[in-house]
Amino acid sequence: MITLRQLITRLKLQLRGKNRIVGWSMTPEQASAFIRGLGKTMLTFYGFSGLGYENEQEMLRIARDVLAAYSPQTTIVNIGATSVGIGAIYPLAKSMGFTTVGIVSTQALKHPEGISDAVDYICFIEDAQWGGKLPGSDELSPTSRAMVECSDILVGIGGGDISLDEMLAGHAQGKEILYFPADMNHERARRQAERRGLPPPTSFKGDAHETLSTIRKSDLQKRLKQLKDK
Repeated sequence: MITLRQLITRLKLQLRGKNRIVGWSMTPEQASAFIRGLGKTMLTFYGFSGLGYENEQEMLRIARDVLAAYSPQTTIVNIGATSVGIGAIYPLAKSMGFTTVGIVSTQALKHPEGISDAVDYICFIEDAQWGGKLPGSDELSPTSRAMVECSDILVGIGGGDISLDEMLAGHAQGKEILYFPADMNHERARRQAERRGLPPPTSFKGDAHETLSTIRKSDLQKRLKQLKDK
């Protein structure tokens, strides 16, 4: 049942007129049908969101190098619809001519100010959580399932537990995975740990790093060169 807050958010986004809302409470299957109907390869970026990056310009440089390996005529760029952290790639992708998509949980309707105005199409997935695995299960939540099902190429630049869950699921399905190490914003990470009553972090690489960093950077650079040479 839609809440008053969600209704107000919908109105705000509609009046802003920056995004085309594909659906307000979609299933993963509905999102996948829409994406496949666009007839393009979907390149999805994963990384830090609210915690941001210690070096955002370096993150954007990596993203630019990746995007330069693909054609805007045949590729769409997807992230999580929000403007913070990894969402800073949206304006970059738009400036390079890419159509942009956002797949995000209905939880984001509680924070309309965080929705990027550089997203062409937004699919809100009906979900009681932001993503990741369902409690006490290895099954992905609806939002994470939609992200994986819709994506053809999954690119991580740093990233936390949700990014790791989705990229591993994509890898298990035989999808192409690229990963680049990056630090989350150190000060924000320390403040978050303090708020949660946790000890200060000893690493700022994120949950995805230890598992996904087994893909050597030299291999990634070789792969990007192969793509550019096509």
